[in-house]
Amino acid sequence: MLQPFYQDSLIEAGCDEAGRGCYAGPVFAAAVILPKKFHHPLLNDSKKLSETQRYLLRPIIETEAIAFAVAQCSVEEIDTLNILKASFTAMHKAIAQLKPQPALLLIDGNRFINYEKTPHHCIIKGDGLYASIAAASILAKTYRDDYMLQLHPQFAHYGWDRNKGYGTAQHRDAIATNGICLHHRKSFNILPAQQEIF
Repeated sequence: MLQPFYQDSLIEAGCDEAGRGCYAGPVFAAAVILPKKFHHPLLNDSKKLSETQRYLLRPIIETEAIAFAVAQCSVEEIDTLNILKASFTAMHKAIAQLKPQPALLLIDGNRFINYEKTPHHCIIKGDGLYASIAAASILAKTYRDDYMLQLHPQFAHYGWDRNKGYGTAQHRDAIATNGICLHHRKSFNILPAQQEIF
């Protein structure tokens, strides 16, 4: 069962990202402040939920949250910064949008770059431990999936409606046949000789 909060005296926000390992598309991050008494029996790490469950939970999270925000770092930012720094930057962008601003951040994973002077705790597999991080994981994942679905019709041969930009066998085969496009992350060195198509 998820813990409802890390501590009960400060306003805390859970933060998570989605799409860090993808070959294509932005990395998304979300930050969520939940009421201390928030509970939903389905809420869990987004990777442990079905697509249907994630989309069922999203409007519930958005309605019940004290505050939430979703942000992204573009492919260009990923290629300039590197994917780890871009993930943290996306988290910073999401946190900056929260009103009220949190006094404590719960970060999924083992590393983070300080956001201003706000204390934070890095929690490995935190999206399966704390409700606010789980909620953030669901928002980041569903917003990113929506983005890749919007791109899919113009780049249908990559199968982004199914793989969402991850390096599945189908996606790799399509890259081998068609080369990469402007939405692929050049810094990931997907192909030895990268050929852009638009």
